Amino acid sequence: MKRLFLITSVLTVVAGYGSVFASGGPSIDIPERARGAGKIVVATATTVTPMWRTNSHGDQLIVSLVWLQVEETMKGEPADFVSMDLEGGTIGDITLRVSSLPSLKPGERAVFFLDETKGGSHVPHLTGLGILKLESNNQVRGSSLRLDEIRRMAQGAGK
Repeated sequence: MKRLFLITSVLTVVAGYGSVFASGGPSIDIPERARGAGKIVVATATTVTPMWRTNSHGDQLIVSLVWLQVEETMKGEPADFVSMDLEGGTIGDITLRVSSLPSLKPGERAVFFLDETKGGSHVPHLTGLGILKLESNNQVRGSSLRLDEIRRMAQGAGK
């Protein structure tokens, strides 16, 4: 009887962990991000201008207009500058931080996976997964992934 109780308890715990891990969803690798994004650029944020915007649900949000100086286009039409709308920012004493998005400051460099908006600006593809900040040595901040590896993995996405 004890043995049956122990087996049942172990199975219950294992099943519980499976559902917790499943709720996080599958990870999305670089090639999949590249296939889904409309544009991929290596760029530096030149200006970050927070402003109030109303979203499709009528909510007032702070959205930062970020101008990106492009040094390399991996996918999409090449351009010297690209505008990106990034939810979050500070206006006066009010700061909006979006947990799924990194904040950007002028001078920060990253690989941006972007989708075009109806207004002609861009937003990060897959929210925060669309911005990979780069250190000065071309390594993605907080990881061992390097820019050359991203280029190689994104090649199949086409230009």
